[in-house]
Amino acid sequence: MATERISTDRRGEILKAVLEELNRLGGQAAPRDLFAQVAQKIKLSDHESSQNASGNVRWQTDVRFHSVNCVRAGWLQKSHGVWTLTDQGKEALRLPAAELIRKAMRQYQAWLKGRAEGRELIDSEASLGDDEPAVRQAVYDEANERASLEIRKHIDDLAPYDFQQLVAELLIAMGYHVTRVAAPGPDGGVDVIAYRDPLGTTTPRIKVQVKHREQKASVTEVRELEGLLRKDGDSGLFVSSAGFTKEAEQEIRSSHRHIEAIDLDRLIDLWTKHYEKVRPKGKELLPLVTVHFLAPINE
Repeated sequence: MATERISTDRRGEILKAVLEELNRLGGQAAPRDLFAQVAQKIKLSDHESSQNASGNVRWQTDVRFHSVNCVRAGWLQKSHGVWTLTDQGKEALRLPAAELIRKAMRQYQAWLKGRAEGRELIDSEASLGDDEPAVRQAVYDEANERASLEIRKHIDDLAPYDFQQLVAELLIAMGYHVTRVAAPGPDGGVDVIAYRDPLGTTTPRIKVQVKHREQKASVTEVRELEGLLRKDGDSGLFVSSAGFTKEAEQEIRSSHRHIEAIDLDRLIDLWTKHYEKVRPKGKELLPLVTVHFLAPINE
């Protein structure tokens, strides 16, 4: 009995439906949320909706595999379990589904040629949902996504003062000397003060504002921090778990004082990078463990 195959044209239809839904959701979403929405809007065959030998849903495995092509084409960005549709990706949605998927594959092939160790893509007509490279990509993506979402939820659940202490512990792990962490209550606009040396004789003096809430940091709040950078050598650090408004980002870029902005993704990246140097009491706030996976072929 011949193995049922999902044609390239059909995979293009599904991939385009996923990217269109991502665009409809504002251009950013976790894949599991995205797939749940798409599954309600397109008619999937029993084979497409079934699980392969590894327990992965075939059509979702195909999409995760081809998402790598979309990344290499500049249409998609992946960060901490979230997919973001780029402006180029929005333009690509104008293409017919069959052309969209083949263009993404060609873009990937062009990138692959620049790698001496590169390997060819699997047969475009193969049943990707059962193919080992596609399954490996799906397992890697799903594990990455699950871990990222758990880390983000853990941070979201931290009390504001614990989040503030987390920022202080990160600065210490990065080699800074934290001389002040504001107690709960009014803080005068500065939550943490750090220096490069224990006595605070070497610039810069870093004044840190920490916001742990659902609302993005506003331009007014950035200007308030800017007004606190009075001395020569003062630098500002604004940590916002919800990120920053576009106006706030513009203010930071144009400020005559140096202000560094850290959103949740960047905070997690820095915490991961410097985790080995985090103090034991700091690790209790956000404990991590390293797990190794066999690398996906197409990454």
